[in-house]
Amino acid sequence: MDKIVIVTVHLECDAHQAFERFTVNRQLESWLVNLAEVEPRVGGKYELFWEPDDRENNSTIGCHVTALEPDRFVSFEWRSPRQFKHFANNADPLTHVVVFFIPSEGGTDVYLLHSGWRSMPEWEEARLWQERAWRVAFEELEKRLTDAHA
Repeated sequence: MDKIVIVTVHLECDAHQAFERFTVNRQLESWLVNLAEVEPRVGGKYELFWEPDDRENNSTIGCHVTALEPDRFVSFEWRSPRQFKHFANNADPLTHVVVFFIPSEGGTDVYLLHSGWRSMPEWEEARLWQERAWRVAFEELEKRLTDAHA
């Protein structure tokens, strides 16, 4: 059975602002990545670079937006970091991320589902690493948003 990474966070902003945190380059660069090249349309690039001088590693180079509805959800392909790229980034299909934005009391609940993990031990190691990375990233997103409103 396919294992799915599920991470959630409550953000004290409206759904439009939360959606922009995942689709606007400068917003992504404020909490997740050093350089973002995202085109928020179906088929558009979803390329994130943690090391912009080494675009082939620790990036989502070659990934695309697979679906979106502004302020409701965005989905995109995902590539793994250097230590997992020899198997994960050659997989067909790549792993896949869907992020939902649900208005709630005092803000927006964000739900991230990251699927496509295979069942071999190295894939489980990659999945667990990615789950931790998403949790840390969401903590940073929540902190940056809270600091901005302080």
